[in-house]
Amino acid sequence: MFSGAKAAHLNFIGGSLIGSNVNLEAGSIVADYRNELDDKLIRIRQGDRVIETGVDKFGALIGGGARIGANAVIAPWAVLSAGTRVLRLGLGDRYNVSDAK
Repeated sequence: MFSGAKAAHLNFIGGSLIGSNVNLEAGSIVADYRNELDDKLIRIRQGDRVIETGVDKFGALIGGGARIGANAVIAPWAVLSAGTRVLRLGLGDRYNVSDAK
């Protein structure tokens, strides 16, 4: 967690990088493992290439100033850009993110 980031009580933040001034409200979860997948290896797409990380457990990259609402769940491998908002009881993952500010 970078400077100014805050995590309220009853949070779980699995192996993640949390940017500065991020606020995670009470009960929010940043999951770090996808047990529902057969192939759990994490791959990162950058343009037209795929980077094999060699790991199967990682939480999220959450950009500075993001706001995660109470009881929201951030799925493993999520990349949330700076200023992203995830509503209370919402889901933040690499496919379903609210960028509304």
